[in-house]
Amino acid sequence: MTSLLLLAAGMSLVVGGILLFRVHAFFALILGAYCVALFTPADALRSYAGQRVTKGEFSAKTAAKFPEKPAASRVADEFGKTCANLGILIAMAAILGEAMMLSGAAESIAAALLRIMGTTRAHWAFFTTSFLLCIPVMLDTVMYLCAPLIKAIGRKMRGDYLLLVMCTVAGGTITHSLVPPTPGPLFVAGELGVPLGLMIGMGSAIGLGAALTGVAFARIANRRHPIAIPDEEATAEPTAQRPLPPLWLALIPVFLPVALIGLDASYAPAAGESPNWLTWFIRTIGDKDMALTLGAVAALIPLFFRADKDGAAKAISSALSSGAVIVLIIGAGGAFGGALRQTGIAETLGHVLDGSRHFALPIVFLITMLVRTAQGSATVAMITAAPIAKAFLESGAAHCHPVYFAIAIGCGSKPFSWMNDAGFWIISRSTGLTEAQTLRTVSPMMALQGFAGLVFTIISASLWPLI
Repeated sequence: MTSLLLLAAGMSLVVGGILLFRVHAFFALILGAYCVALFTPADALRSYAGQRVTKGEFSAKTAAKFPEKPAASRVADEFGKTCANLGILIAMAAILGEAMMLSGAAESIAAALLRIMGTTRAHWAFFTTSFLLCIPVMLDTVMYLCAPLIKAIGRKMRGDYLLLVMCTVAGGTITHSLVPPTPGPLFVAGELGVPLGLMIGMGSAIGLGAALTGVAFARIANRRHPIAIPDEEATAEPTAQRPLPPLWLALIPVFLPVALIGLDASYAPAAGESPNWLTWFIRTIGDKDMALTLGAVAALIPLFFRADKDGAAKAISSALSSGAVIVLIIGAGGAFGGALRQTGIAETLGHVLDGSRHFALPIVFLITMLVRTAQGSATVAMITAAPIAKAFLESGAAHCHPVYFAIAIGCGSKPFSWMNDAGFWIISRSTGLTEAQTLRTVSPMMALQGFAGLVFTIISASLWPLI
């Protein structure tokens, strides 16, 4: 039971550090990793090394020396492996999102959907816009983009302002947590060994069902709690128009990486066929790092066509500044998870949960939800819960493919958004809702989406376990 005590100590240090002492998530996760690594018994380290030998990951010589390795060195190794696996992806995804904002590509998509759907169906336009844009772009950025458009359309409609706001949140918050390359689902997919193409496909499908549940709730909330556009916004002058890239060019950065990764995942050479130039080409462009790099290049093209070299440089610089912080947090999460695995937590959970494997998905969901509610960040909650889900999988307690565990974690990061969540304040401040209005409408909608997503995940895992 030592591994369970170390799990409790590590989780307490991470969540307590963020919640009580307001330390940065990177620092809290690294401290948690050090705590777990320092007190892991030598017997557990020897057992872990033996398992790695069996899997071909360690040589016998490496396994023999592993228990003597300093705790800090073991944490650093796990940190480095995580950064090597996800660092380029996160950096390119950040560049892609920033470039789409600066070039006007994101605004072009939103404007086109509003033209196509019209004012009477504007809530569906905002829903679709945020659902698509939050695949490569962070939710807070999408909210800042859409907020002025929501207010402008709301003034024309003279009603249904809350419906527009909630539908925008409903579409974006789900893909933010279920569909890579946003950092949370990207890390969880890597930690659980889920192919990126499968995570994108299943996350989008289940996420769409959960998002539509949010739209249904939004309609009810809009009737029960009608909210007018804030007075100070009613006289706001429209912002100056800028030339926007054509829709087809704006959509390329969104769909190109997904298409390339999906092509690689679905491509299967004929049996017995030796690798040829086509196989090499598809494997090259379909690699997740290359696919996101090509997507980032596509996002920068409108800036170069406008001869806006300063804008391109700004997009890259700003993206790398924010992306570096995310890489550090993700790497620290990987180090924490690696330290936990070395304690033998997988075997312990296997014994504890023997005969209860069908409750594994709800348990993972609940753990993520508790961490999310306690410390606020959906991404940090997912990073913290992923090692526990990994332990479930390694213990043999899983009855379905790891992708369902990854999606359950993403759904668990939705309840409950309140004052300790940066996203709560971004939604409130950008749209003009008061704290009470946000708590009464947006927060319960996000919680409902999370629980609906869990139900859809359990049903899908029962019907199509994929194993």
